[in-house]
Amino acid sequence: MLTDPTCLAAPAAGAMQLELEMSGLAHPSAGALGEASPAGTRHYLAVASLTPDEFARLVSLARRMKREPGAWRDAIPGGKLAMLFDKPSTRTRVSFEAAAVNLGMHPMMLRPDELQIGRGEPPQDTARVLSRMVDAIAWRTFSQARMEAFAAVATIPVINALTDEHHPCQALADLMTIEESVGSLAGHRLAYVGDGNNVAHSLLEAAALAGMHIVLASPEGYEPDAAIVAAARERAHETGGSIEIVHDPVEAVRGAEAVYTDVWTSMGEEAEREARRRAFAGYVVTSSLMEAAAPDAIFLHCLPAHRGEEVEEAVIEGRWSRVWDEAENRLWTEEAVLYALITGDWRGDRAG
Repeated sequence: MLTDPTCLAAPAAGAMQLELEMSGLAHPSAGALGEASPAGTRHYLAVASLTPDEFARLVSLARRMKREPGAWRDAIPGGKLAMLFDKPSTRTRVSFEAAAVNLGMHPMMLRPDELQIGRGEPPQDTARVLSRMVDAIAWRTFSQARMEAFAAVATIPVINALTDEHHPCQALADLMTIEESVGSLAGHRLAYVGDGNNVAHSLLEAAALAGMHIVLASPEGYEPDAAIVAAARERAHETGGSIEIVHDPVEAVRGAEAVYTDVWTSMGEEAEREARRRAFAGYVVTSSLMEAAAPDAIFLHCLPAHRGEEVEEAVIEGRWSRVWDEAENRLWTEEAVLYALITGDWRGDRAG
C-alpha cells in the first residue's frame, strides 16, 4: 500500500493562508481533506486520505459551485497557484487554471524544462521555495512516492494532478457525474472495464468511500494493485459498499448504472502498445455491452478516448454518454478542492 498521503508541515505558511487566517476565513481545526499535520496544512494526494463525509462534502461543494458559479467569484483574491506539469494534459491543466481564475487566483504554469527541478534540483527544495511564494501547488508527475516526498516538506496545500499510481481529482468528477444521474451514490452499482491503472485505483477508493458497489473487469496480469484493492475493500465494508475484481466484462457491467473505461495504454507505456492491444481485445465497451447494463446506465471515460479501441464510437457519441458532463465537472471539483484546502471552509458556508 502506498504511504500515508498526508504529511507534516514546516513552520512557514503560504502568504494567502496567513491572510485568510488573520481574516478568520480559514478554519484548520474544522475538518479538512485528509489528516491534519501539526501546522494544519492539508494535501490531496490520494482519494483514500479522505473520510466518507469529507468526500461527500467535496462533491456537494462542487455541485453547488456548478449551480451558483458567481457565489465563489474572487473568493480567494490575490491567491497564487503553482502548476507543475511533467506530463501532457488538457482537462487537468485547463480545469485548474479556470478554477483558479474563478476564485480570483493567479495560476502559474511551470514546466520542468523551465525550472531547476528539471535540471536535478531535489523536489523537496522546490517545495520549500514555492511554499514561501504561492498558496497551493498542483503537480502532475510520475511517481507517487516522489509526490509524497515533495508534499512532506511543503507548508501549503499540494494537490495530486495525476501520478502513475493515482488520479484523485478525476475520481471526484467521476462520482459527481454519477451522482447527477442517480442521486445519492450509496448502494448504486458501477462497472469499470479495462486497465487496472491510476484511474481505476482512484475510482475504487472513491466508490468505497461513497458506499457503492464497484465491479472491475481486467485481463489477467492487468488487474489493479492488490494492496489498493484490499484497502478499498476494507473501507467499502465500513460504508456498505463492495469491491469485486473479475475478468469478464459482461459480468462486470450486468446491472451497472454507470460503465467506465479508460485507454488501454497510458502515458509512459507506449512500448507495450501492441501487447496491450492484444490483451484488451475483448474489453471494448460496445453498444451490446452497454445493453447488458441497467436500462438507464450512463457511460463515462476520463479522456482522451481512442474510438475503436476501448470504446465504440456509437457509445461515446450515443445516448449513454455523459463524457462531456464528466469533463466539465473537472472544473467544479478542482474549484472545490482549491477552495477547501486553502480556506479550510470546505462546506462552502462563507462564500456560498
